[in-house]
Amino acid sequence: MFLAKKLLGGIIDVVSNIDPGQFVPSDPPPPRRPLAYAEANESEEEKQFRRVFQQLAGDDMEVSPNELMNILNRIISKHGDLKTDGFTIESCRSMVAVMDSDSTGKLGFHEFKHLWNNIKKWQAVYKSYDRDHSGTIGADELPAAFRAAGFPLNDQLFQMIIRRYSDESGNMDFDNYIGCLVRLDAMCRAFKTLDKDNDGTIKVNVQEWLQLTMYS
Repeated sequence: MFLAKKLLGGIIDVVSNIDPGQFVPSDPPPPRRPLAYAEANESEEEKQFRRVFQQLAGDDMEVSPNELMNILNRIISKHGDLKTDGFTIESCRSMVAVMDSDSTGKLGFHEFKHLWNNIKKWQAVYKSYDRDHSGTIGADELPAAFRAAGFPLNDQLFQMIIRRYSDESGNMDFDNYIGCLVRLDAMCRAFKTLDKDNDGTIKVNVQEWLQLTMYS
């Protein structure tokens, strides 16, 4: 218990001087709707995306972590300007966990579309801040890249992120960048949900904190 309290205190100290209003997490995925309702109310663009999704997801119309890994790696292999070691199954399990709003263990159409739109948005940011065209974002480029993605972080948080997601030179490749942003986005959405009075602080017990961090 002492260790947990010490850990919590350290994290709270790190984030306490950040204005949460500066963070711009994405809206949560919309609730699952009956297929007949969705098809009758979708735009042509959404209908086209649903047809693609049906091909990717298979008969169950849901994307598992293993399917997500195969989809992302197949697509990223076509982008030679993005350096990556490939999305791992562990990274994809984490992404599914934080996007799985109905707790099925897989991503339905709206959950997958929400994740896909975020990845496309963050890919554009990644490429724009890879100014030396190395395929990675250097430590000096990361603060601006995260700020442009909606997450202005202080130096302490950046050092934590660099140690976890960057290589020995401080460079971050594409799969680590996306994996980190998916987690940050989920954490910020969860924080804003719990911050009922919008004062930038929340009170959670150890169990609530563990539940929050285990799924991010």
